[in-house]
Amino acid sequence: MFKVGTPVVGRVVAVTVRPGQRVEAGDSVVKVESMKMEIPVEAERAGVVARVLVGEGDEVDEGQVVVELE
Repeated sequence: MFKVGTPVVGRVVAVTVRPGQRVEAGDSVVKVESMKMEIPVEAERAGVVARVLVGEGDEVDEGQVVVELE
């Protein structure tokens, strides 16, 4: 299991993947708003989304796991 975490503290404004979806390295999985900027959270490697751990509107901390890949 590979975990994708957020690089910043902020609020989730979009979840762009769903469980079972295939992603490639560099694909955006979540968008986080921090300091009035939207920051894409990208998969660091290819895989299949096993779980999405956040929803739109959730507050996240730096390094918090938002998606797990198989």
